[in-house]
Amino acid sequence: MNVNNKTNRTDYIVKQQAKMDRQIRAMEREFPSFLRDYSIFLRGSVSLSTHDAYFNDIKFFLEYLIQETDVTKAKELKAISTEELASLKARDINYFLGDYCRRYYKEDEDGRVQVFENSNRALSRKKSSLTSLFQFLFRNEQLPTDITTGFNPIKLPRKEPDAIKRLYEEEIRSLLHAVSTGEGLTDRERIYWEKTKLRDRAIILLFLTYGLRLKELANLDVDSFHFRRMEFTIFRKRDKESVMPINQTIYHALTEYMDLERPAFSTEDALFLSLQGKRITERAIRDLVKKYTSIAMETSRRDGYSPHKLRATAASTLIERGYSIFDVQELLDHDNVTTTQLYAAHRKDAREQIIQEFDPE
Repeated sequence: MNVNNKTNRTDYIVKQQAKMDRQIRAMEREFPSFLRDYSIFLRGSVSLSTHDAYFNDIKFFLEYLIQETDVTKAKELKAISTEELASLKARDINYFLGDYCRRYYKEDEDGRVQVFENSNRALSRKKSSLTSLFQFLFRNEQLPTDITTGFNPIKLPRKEPDAIKRLYEEEIRSLLHAVSTGEGLTDRERIYWEKTKLRDRAIILLFLTYGLRLKELANLDVDSFHFRRMEFTIFRKRDKESVMPINQTIYHALTEYMDLERPAFSTEDALFLSLQGKRITERAIRDLVKKYTSIAMETSRRDGYSPHKLRATAASTLIERGYSIFDVQELLDHDNVTTTQLYAAHRKDAREQIIQEFDPE
C-alpha cells in the first residue's frame, strides 16, 4: 500500500489505520443502508479501533437476529429493515446479552460443535455497542423509542488494589538480569537470545520506564527518536501525540541495539525488528515479555506476565518511590486519575505494614 502521508503520524500507523478503515467499510457494505448515518457518527466521535469493535458486535447481533429469532425474515444483513429493529423491546436485548451471549454454540464445517462463552466484561462491551446503536437511531429519528433505558445492568467485578498484577522490586531486578545474561532460558531460547538480547533488553526497559502500551511500543520507528534532543515521540490512543524525554539508561540501551544488533542496511522504518528483518509483531513482543517475566517470577512460560502488567509495574513502582499520582497519570496517559489511584494503594498497604510491624518498644 502506497502512502501519501501529510500528517505527523508514522507511515506504519497510517497504513494500520487505513487497513482498519477498509475493514470497517467492508462491514458497512454488508449492513443495512439505514446504518450509514450511524457509521458516519462513529467516524467522527470514536477511534477507529472502537468503531471496528462496535461494528463487530453489531454484526454479531444482526446475525443473531437472522439465525436465532423470528424478528426478521431477512436472509442477509442488508435486508434487515428499520421496522424490524423498531419491533424489538428492551427484554429482547436483555435476553440476547443475558442468556444467548453467555454461552452459545456453533457448528464448524466438519460438524464439530464449538462452545463460546463471554465474561461479564465482554458482555458489558457488547451492551455498550448496542446502547450506542439504539440511542443514535432514536436521536436520528430512525426509531420511535429509546429502548436502552430498559437494558439490564451488567455487574463488573471491582478491581481491588491488591489484585493488581505487577512485578515487585526483586522481580524487576531478576527480569533485567534474565534479559541481560540469558540466565533461565532453555538451550534453544539462548540461541535466539544471542541474536536479539540487545533488542529484548531495550524493549523491556522501555516498558518499565515509560509504562508504554503494547501498540505504542510496536509502532515506534527509528525516526521517532531525536537523540540530540534526548526525546522521542509516541502516538497514544485517539492519535494523541506525546513527546517523552530519554534518560541515560534508555539512551545507552537503544544506541547499543541500533549500533551493534539492528541491521544498518535495513530499509524498514521500524525501530524493533524480527530476525527476518521485519517490524516485530505485537504477538512476538507479548511472547518475549511473558518469557522473561516467567523467569523473573520462577513460573511457567504460560503464566508469565503480559506487557500490560509491565505498565502496571511502572505505575506502581513510580508511586511507591514517591512520585505524584497526577505525574504518573500524565506519564501513562490515563484518561482518569482514578485508574492511577488503583496503583497508589500499594503504597498505602506498605505504610500500614510498616506501622503494624514496627514496635519501638
